[in-house]
Formats: sequence, structure tokens, C-alpha cells
Amino acid sequence: MTHRHYSLFDRFIVEFDKALTTIAGTPETTARPFPDASVSEEADLLSHNERKQSAGLMRVNHAGEVSAQALYQGQALTAKLPTVRTAMEAAAREENDHLVWCQQRLESLSSHTSVLNPLWYIGSFTIGAIAGKVGDKWSLGFVAETEKQVVKHLDSHLLIMSDKDKRSRAILSQMKIDEQRHGTAALEAGGAVLPQPVTRLMGFVSKVMTRSSYWI
Repeated sequence: MTHRHYSLFDRFIVEFDKALTTIAGTPETTARPFPDASVSEEADLLSHNERKQSAGLMRVNHAGEVSAQALYQGQALTAKLPTVRTAMEAAAREENDHLVWCQQRLESLSSHTSVLNPLWYIGSFTIGAIAGKVGDKWSLGFVAETEKQVVKHLDSHLLIMSDKDKRSRAILSQMKIDEQRHGTAALEAGGAVLPQPVTRLMGFVSKVMTRSSYWI
């Protein structure tokens, strides 16, 4: 069987389609069961403020998954080693699981995703593509640091989210497990530790995204 070799233009078209699907469609997932599938619906037991808080936090996490998806796709586009490209694409499919889980939870909370998602996608895709172009070890290091910061965000959300919102908590707990695994895998694959100024800048950008996505 012969395999088609895509030109750079072809690959950009493919990535544009993935962007549209991520932001406004139903992306390809691993078809894993939803983490909250066995949890009874608790939304009706939440107070107005608790529902509002859960929706805001899940909107932040959904926006984070849009960014993660873009980051992985950008890195896969410019990664030099086929093994790294394959790993990025596999991680992107798992991030799509998170994307769908968060979106469904937002719908069940009668809320919406962030209107700023296209902006987050474009920015993250650009950063990912640049990181992949610089070199695979730095690209993988960027993934590891990103996942490290995501886990910190998830921990903070689990601390402040109502204990009554068991469905949202089940989703975030599984996301945390996946993100930790992605970060560890990136380091084991040869990811470099990023310089402190870079990690600080990443933290600043992350704060801007989370604070704005919570409300918008």
C-alpha cells in the first residue's frame, strides 16, 4: 500500500480543518467513556453561585484544552522526528477527550464555552509551531512545562469547586491524570528543562487566559 506524502500547503489545509473542528465542531477523540458517566446528576442540587462557579471553572478548562490542542497540532506540524510527531498527534487526541468532556459539562450546567477560544487557538498554534521548529527537545520541554502548569490549575480548581459538583470533579480528576502522564512522557522522550524566564512568561500568559475565560 502506498502512502500519500502531503505538501506543506496540504498540511496547513488539514490543520485549518482541525482548528475549525476544535473551535466549532466535534473533534476526533479516543472514544473513552466519560469520567462522569457513572456519577448521578448533581447540578440541580447546586446553588446559583455554585453553578456559576463550576461553569466558570469548566469554561477555563475548556479554553485550556483548546489551547492544548492547538499547541500539539502546531508542534506536530513542525516536529522533525516522526516519532515525536506521532506522539504529539496521539496526545492531541486525548486532549480532544478533555475538550468534549468539558463542553458537555458546560452544556449540562446551561453555560457556554469562551468566545475567546479562536484567539487562544491561534496564539497556541503559533507558539507550538515555533517550538517545534526550534527543536524537538525544546518542543517536548515546552509540553512538559505546559502540562505541569495545567496540573497546578486543575489542583486549584478542585480545591475551590463545590464538593457537591461530583460530575465536574470526576472530569477534572481524570484530566489531571492524563496531563501528568503527558508531561512525564514528554520528559522521558528527551524534553529539555526550559529556562526560568520562559516558564515565568508561560505562567503570565496562562493567568491572562484563565482570568478572561472565566467570565467571557
